[in-house]
Amino acid sequence: MIQKKSHEKKRILVVDDHPIVLQGLSMLINRNNELLVCGHATDTSEAMEAIRVLKPDLVIVDISLKDANGIELIKDIKSYDAGLSVLVLSMHDESLYAERALRAGAKGYIMKQEGTERLISAIRSVLAGELYISDRLAGRLINKMVSGGVEVSSSPLESLSDRELEVFLLIGRGQRTRQISEQLHLSSKTVETYRSHIKKKLNIGSSTELLQHAIQWVNSSGES
Repeated sequence: MIQKKSHEKKRILVVDDHPIVLQGLSMLINRNNELLVCGHATDTSEAMEAIRVLKPDLVIVDISLKDANGIELIKDIKSYDAGLSVLVLSMHDESLYAERALRAGAKGYIMKQEGTERLISAIRSVLAGELYISDRLAGRLINKMVSGGVEVSSSPLESLSDRELEVFLLIGRGQRTRQISEQLHLSSKTVETYRSHIKKKLNIGSSTELLQHAIQWVNSSGES
């Protein structure tokens, strides 16, 4: 017998490139009677194909994926289906990525350090059409709105665009211009333009210095 839609479990697709995380999240989510992990994906192409085939109600996305930045995946998801809810679950501090994720179309951002109850609460909130962010981020966004969008950045990296930050990350992983252009499907000239913008925004004089800064950031932030 086919149940009415209102009684069906909400289908969740999890996108993360760590098998242990995928398994742990699936076990945690599937304990709830109203939730079901309908599939997994480890990169952007797998994620988009799974969305087309499985038609989930919610996609949980990690920021760091093996083939791209999760921010770009969120943009692709919203371009494909503007009504599909996205929740970011990341190890990275919200100060650098949360606002970017929300601008890209995510409806929530929660860090992996949070407890399981808060994760389930975040999932339920986003599925209900609500925005889920921490109190700290909410306060920051309110202060930014009150001040007319002017905010003193805690990190120079906040001045980078989403694509510039992605290029900076790949530089820190040791990739050269040609490798970056192939992975991001950009021309080498475009990648070089991004490199120039990054150096200017971060007040970096040379390509060697850029590489050193990028490697240091990748190692310190766990982005490797």
